[in-house]
Amino acid sequence: MIKAWFKSGSPWIWLTAGAVSINLILVVGLLGLIAVRGLGHFWPADIVEYQYQDNKGSSVIIGEEVASSLLPEAQAKAAGHEVLNNAEYLVQFLVKTGNRDILGNDFRWIQEQYIQQRGEPEDLIAIERREWGNFYGRLVGVKESGSLIAEGPQAWDVAQEKLAKSLELHDQIDDLQDGEVGAINYALERLRLKQRSLELKNEWNDGKAQEFAAQKQEFEKQYQTIQQKIAELNRELKRSSLVVADGNQKQINIPIGRIVKLTRPNAMSVVDKGVEYVKSFISFVSEEPREANTEGGIFPAIFGTVLMVFLMAIVVTPFGVIAAVYLREYAKQGFVTRIIRIAVNNLAGVPSIVYGVFGLGFFVYIIGGSIDRVFFPESAPSPVFGTPGLLWASLTLALLTLPVVIVATEEGLSRIPKSIREGSLALGATKAETLWRTVLPMASPAIMTGLILAVARAAGEVAPLMLVGVVKLAPTLPLDGNFPYLHLDRKFMHLGFHIYDVGFQSPNVEAARPLVYATSLLLVMVIVGLNMFAIAIRNNLREKFRALEN
Repeated sequence: MIKAWFKSGSPWIWLTAGAVSINLILVVGLLGLIAVRGLGHFWPADIVEYQYQDNKGSSVIIGEEVASSLLPEAQAKAAGHEVLNNAEYLVQFLVKTGNRDILGNDFRWIQEQYIQQRGEPEDLIAIERREWGNFYGRLVGVKESGSLIAEGPQAWDVAQEKLAKSLELHDQIDDLQDGEVGAINYALERLRLKQRSLELKNEWNDGKAQEFAAQKQEFEKQYQTIQQKIAELNRELKRSSLVVADGNQKQINIPIGRIVKLTRPNAMSVVDKGVEYVKSFISFVSEEPREANTEGGIFPAIFGTVLMVFLMAIVVTPFGVIAAVYLREYAKQGFVTRIIRIAVNNLAGVPSIVYGVFGLGFFVYIIGGSIDRVFFPESAPSPVFGTPGLLWASLTLALLTLPVVIVATEEGLSRIPKSIREGSLALGATKAETLWRTVLPMASPAIMTGLILAVARAAGEVAPLMLVGVVKLAPTLPLDGNFPYLHLDRKFMHLGFHIYDVGFQSPNVEAARPLVYATSLLLVMVIVGLNMFAIAIRNNLREKFRALEN
């Protein structure tokens, strides 16, 4: 009975199903952990006030309780902590104290045995600053032009009004710097390159010099006008400041122009916290990073990742399909063709860093350097395409994922019945027309499957991108309003590299850890979104040609 059961194959089916189920549970659990750790970072946490007294004296500690741990007695004594009441473990809490400009760091471990009192007063505030991290304490008053204009309970409303105005001024400054100032600088650079080009061609003369000087003077006037506007806005930003006090009643002034957000988490309801949570998440995905990527948003990384994947897909799809069509439909099936297929399959197993080295040597130095010498001699010695950039990163990943598209397309072509080809030829169509109008449309779901696999791999690659274009922080996006609008020579940010940089290169590890989880979750969401888009197209094509296949 048991022998017959094993011969039927049922145990292996159940074993396979169990293994797949375990893998699914592990994947879902991992994603759940990343989601909880990442998305929980944006929830406005309550601020705790500790009355603390240890062998160094008494103090008041204010901050967010981040984590707790049990430290064995031996380790506690080795670390210099006195264990009271003969306890086997020392309970300690990791508190995000912020106030880096006062305390020197953002986090601190405190021991439970030294806590005299613990409370969560509603008047405690959290200030997210553009520099120096968060500040935790109490709001004392609001100053304008050095004079105190509000204090006590009314200071909160005045501070919120001043902060709203400050954020508007910052938006105006950013628009001027990124838009008008950026356009002027770009135009001046193009003018300089044009002048250099005329000099190399021996076409530079006094008439050209006067014409270019007039254009430069006009750009300089525009630049000075904009700089005056920015200076006025900056002076307006510096007029107001907050007077705040830390836990030990030390008062400092924080210019409102350096503040991003001002909240009182302990006084907020669940609904208020939910609204603030949504705002924080939107800011995270729509703003630029700050403080060595440990604060702010990650929009440039999202933009760079999606743009690079789209460019990679545009390149890899036609080349992969053409190669597969040639191998399946035109190449003579023999020893050479088998060797080519083996080589293609082996390319799929080559480490990605090897592709990065190849891309750096071939695309950047050879192809890019040749383009610079032929088309951009006026830019020398500064390279244009002879340096890592978006184009070379996309081509490198296209080369990396090319075997996947070739294999998937070949599989799709092999599943199309020979009778369809013969019927088309019998009706008078040429072989090329048969391929274009009948075979390729029917193989399009398989082509999309290859593209889906290519996108899934390319979007998460980091190692080759470190050599061919990705950077920690890009000053400008590859796509803007300056001609030619899409700048393939520019460096860009990538979610995968951002995770590596924040997680392993950050000077503030504890502050960066939640952002690692949040960015990882966002990278997964981007990959899933791109794949779902491709899957929807594939399913539509599959339904469209199902009747023809039958």
